[in-house]
Amino acid sequence: MRKLFLYFIFTISVLGIFSFKSETELKTGVASCYHDKFHGRRTASGEPYDKDKFTTAHRFLPFGTMVMVRNIKTGDSVIVKVNDRGPYHKTRTFDLSKAAFMKIGNLKSGPIPVEYKILDNSNSKAE
Repeated sequence: MRKLFLYFIFTISVLGIFSFKSETELKTGVASCYHDKFHGRRTASGEPYDKDKFTTAHRFLPFGTMVMVRNIKTGDSVIVKVNDRGPYHKTRTFDLSKAAFMKIGNLKSGPIPVEYKILDNSNSKAE
């Protein structure tokens, strides 16, 4: 019976039905930059968007989660706090504030490939 159980666990992990990955693992995605027209508007968390702070939008990470985002091409990285929902473009993972995006990329380059790692979500707010 134990062998059958272990075989079952192995099979579902290989098929990807359940993920045993750690939240601290590096993941890849694409980051874009918020447009300046959103400066001062309320984010989904209730905070006003400030283009000069290191913040980001993510579809499902809890508000307050701290994430390290690294440009794959240059190696430059930034630590940002999730305070909004988005991006709403399917191929993008993060909408970074202007300050955060400028630290790891160039506005003229457009969306950039990134690696990211969740650093801390102990201060995150439940939605």
